[in-house]
Amino acid sequence: MQTTLAETVYEPSRGWISLRLRELWDYRELLYFLAWRDVKIRYKQAALGVTWAVIQPLLTMVIFSVIFGQLAKLPSDGIPYPVFSYAALLPWQLFAGALQRAGTSLVGNSNLITKVYFPRLVIPISAVAAGLVDFGISFVVLLGLMAFYGITPTWAILTLPLFVLLAALTALAVGLWLSALNVQYRDVQHMIPFLVQAWMYASPVAYSAGLIPGGPWRIIYGLNPLAGVIQGFRWALLGGNPPDELMAVSVLIVLVLLVSGLFYFRRMEKTFADVV
Repeated sequence: MQTTLAETVYEPSRGWISLRLRELWDYRELLYFLAWRDVKIRYKQAALGVTWAVIQPLLTMVIFSVIFGQLAKLPSDGIPYPVFSYAALLPWQLFAGALQRAGTSLVGNSNLITKVYFPRLVIPISAVAAGLVDFGISFVVLLGLMAFYGITPTWAILTLPLFVLLAALTALAVGLWLSALNVQYRDVQHMIPFLVQAWMYASPVAYSAGLIPGGPWRIIYGLNPLAGVIQGFRWALLGGNPPDELMAVSVLIVLVLLVSGLFYFRRMEKTFADVV
């Protein structure tokens, strides 16, 4: 009995092509492998290992508590400032770390891109997914801080996964643009650290989003998608005022960035192997 082997031919697409997101499911094992590889490489031969996932936000929280909580005495919505700042640092560091890894992921995996076909979207997605490990470890510390200060979550904590997902999608949306641009213009990888640093001060990490006045200014501030993410994350864990128009604007911006980033990434994908 003769067996016939199926042959698959991949051809470069033209123009603004279909996203072909179904392909990602076919390559789900590769996505898992790349994400787990990123985690292992990050802590390989590190004396403290995954403890760094706790040390970084914890030390930042201490610095913020001294400078902004004790010296500047910024309002913290009636919440102890260490918990207030740490609750914002978690989604922020998930976003910042994922964005930096995703933005340089294509160039960093150039040897893989030039040798075998697979959906290139797998690379930035795996870079974002790897950050969830650090987030999970740091989140345990936040629960300990909340217990120490006697803060009990309300029913709103059920919405917390939505805000974690929104933070990851924000990093992916911006990372798609930066990773594709970085293949063409290597200046992008030098710009990313500055972009992340400036973005932190533009986000309500050390201060409350309630300081932003209502009306047009609040809507303009919501154009920063991290504003809505951090506001929602704090509300889900610590209570207080529920998300308002700030969240609505942030979600809309994330969707626009994500959809446009997917199409731009797919359009440029055919040139990655030649340029990278």
